[in-house]
Amino acid sequence: MRFVVLGGSGDMGRRAALELARTPGVERVTVVGRSLDSARRAQEQILAALAGSQIPNPSEGGNPPGRSPGHPSVQQDAGGRPACRVDIAAVDGADREAVASLIREYDAAVGALGPYYLYEETLVRAAIQARKPYVSICDDGDATSAALSLDAEARASGVPIFIGMGWTPGLTNLLARRAYDQLNEVHAVRIAWAGSAGHKPGPAVILHTMHIFAGSVITYAGGRHQEVRAGSEPERVRFPAPLGPVTVCHVGHPEPITVPGHLPGVQLVSLKGGVVEPVLHGLAAWTGRMGLTKTHGRRRFMAALLRPFIPLFARIGARDNLSGLVVQVEGRKDGQPCTIESAAVASIEELTSIPLALGALWLVREGRSLAGVFPPEAKGGPDPEPFLQDLAERGVSVVHTVEM
Repeated sequence: MRFVVLGGSGDMGRRAALELARTPGVERVTVVGRSLDSARRAQEQILAALAGSQIPNPSEGGNPPGRSPGHPSVQQDAGGRPACRVDIAAVDGADREAVASLIREYDAAVGALGPYYLYEETLVRAAIQARKPYVSICDDGDATSAALSLDAEARASGVPIFIGMGWTPGLTNLLARRAYDQLNEVHAVRIAWAGSAGHKPGPAVILHTMHIFAGSVITYAGGRHQEVRAGSEPERVRFPAPLGPVTVCHVGHPEPITVPGHLPGVQLVSLKGGVVEPVLHGLAAWTGRMGLTKTHGRRRFMAALLRPFIPLFARIGARDNLSGLVVQVEGRKDGQPCTIESAAVASIEELTSIPLALGALWLVREGRSLAGVFPPEAKGGPDPEPFLQDLAERGVSVVHTVEM
C-alpha cells in the first residue's frame, strides 16, 4: 500500500505518516509539506522513530487510565531497517492541478492540511480529478458542507471520499454510530471535546480555533438545523481522569451537520468544545464574540499578534497536554430509557492522527469500492468495533458506560 500525506510536515500529518509507515503491508509513505525543508524535517523525525521503534508521546506522563501502551511492531527488512520507504514532496495545497498530479501514483491520499476552511474543498476536488481515494481530518463545518456538495461528482468519478476521520469529527461520529446501533431508538447525541493547546500549537490549529469560536455556528435541535452563537451556553463537562472537568460551549464543527442525516430519528445533535487551558479558552471566546476573528484576514492578524504569548498562556491550567472526548447517546432499549456514554483521553496527536491512519488503511483495504463523499458515521463506513480495537492496540482506548 502506498499513501501520500498532504500536510505531513505538521504535527497531525507527521504522526499519521508514522502510524502508516510502521504498519505491515505499507510499502511507501510520502510526506508532503509546503516546502521540501519542512517535509525533510518531518521525514527525519519519522525515520528516527521507526529506527527506535518508539511512538512519540507528547503527554510525557505515561498512559493515563483507559489507554494502553501497545502498538504494532515495526516491519523491517532483512537488514533490520524499516521496510517502508518514506519519501518527501512539496506542493501548494491551494493548487488543485499540482495536488492531483502528485496523488495519482498512490493508493490513497491522506488530508492533514489545515486550516480546512482554506484547503479541504480544493483537496477533495483534486482527489476526484485524480480518481484516487481520499480521507481527511477536516474539522471545519463550512469546509465539510463544501466537500459534501461534491458528492455527485465523486460518485460519477467512482471515487470514495471520507472527510472528518480524526478525533472530532471522526472518532466521535463512530462512537455515535456504535451507540445508535445498540439502541432500539435514539433521540439525542451530545458530543463534548476538550483540546489542549500543547506547548506550541501550529498556525493551522490557531486559525481553526479562532474560526470555530467566531460568529454563528450550526447545531441540531428539535429535528432541524439551527444557528447559535459560537461560545454560547457554556457548561462544565467531566472528562475521564486525569483530565477532569473542562468548560465547553457551542463551536463550529461538522458533527451537527452530518450526524442527523445518517442516524435517522435523532432529534438533537449537540456539539460543544473547549480549550483545556482556561485563559486560552476565554481568549478564543472573547475574540470571537468581539468579531476580531470573523474573517480569515482578521484571524491571521490576531494569530500573528497573539502567537508569541500563547506558550505562556498555555502553562496556566495546563493538564499534561491531554485532550479528551465524551459522547452521550440517549434513547431507549427494550422499552426502557438508556444512555450510552463513550469517553477517551490521550494527547491530541494520538486522538487525531491514529484514527486518520486507521481510516486510510480501511479505505484502501475495504472502502475502495464505494463512491461519493461520506462522513465517518455513514452506512458503509468503518465498522466501529474493529476500528476501536485497532485504536486500542495503537495506544488509545475508549471507555463505555451504559445507564438504564
